[in-house]
Amino acid sequence: MTTTGQASTGTQDPLHLKRYIRDIPDFPTKGILFRDITPLLQEGAVFHSAIDALAKRHHGAKPDAVVAIESRGLIIGSALAHALGVGIVPVRKKGKLPHKTYRATYTLEYGNDTLEIHQDALSRSARVLLVDDLLATGGTMGATIELVAQCGGRIVELAFLVELTALNGRRRLAPHPVISLVQY
Repeated sequence: MTTTGQASTGTQDPLHLKRYIRDIPDFPTKGILFRDITPLLQEGAVFHSAIDALAKRHHGAKPDAVVAIESRGLIIGSALAHALGVGIVPVRKKGKLPHKTYRATYTLEYGNDTLEIHQDALSRSARVLLVDDLLATGGTMGATIELVAQCGGRIVELAFLVELTALNGRRRLAPHPVISLVQY
C-alpha cells in the first residue's frame, strides 16, 4: 500500500492483490496494457480485504460521502461507502445523469472524455473521499476533483486499488492525499 509521501517501489502488495489482477494487452486500444480487476472482484474474501484496507483509514473520521467514478470506481466506491456507513455520489460520463450537472472534460491515455456530477450531489463543505479503480495519468481523477470543487466539497483523500507509477498520476493530483493498494 502506498500513500502520499511514501516511495513506491512497485513491489509493495501486502494484501497479495496482484495475483487477482490480470493483464490484457492492447485493450481498449493497441499499445495499452489493461489491468483487469474483474478476478479480484469475483473473489469475495479478497475484495472484502481490499475494501477493508481502504475503509479502516477513515473509521476515526468518516467522510460525509464517497464520490466514485464510472464504471469500476462505482463498484469499489459503493462497497467502500457501505463499509463506512456513508452515501455514494456517482460521477458518470456525459449524458448519463438525469438531473442538472456540472461538467469537466479531461484527457486520458487513449483520448478525451467528459465527466458529470449532479449539481446537488454534495452539500457545501462536505468532506468527501474520491474513489476509482486505477490511477494512471490522473486525468480522470483530476476532472473529478474539479467537479467536487464546483459542488463546494472538501477532499479528504483520493483512493485507488491500482496505481501505474510510471505514468506519474500522483504528481498531477498534488496536494491531495493519495492511497493505492497495488502499484505497477
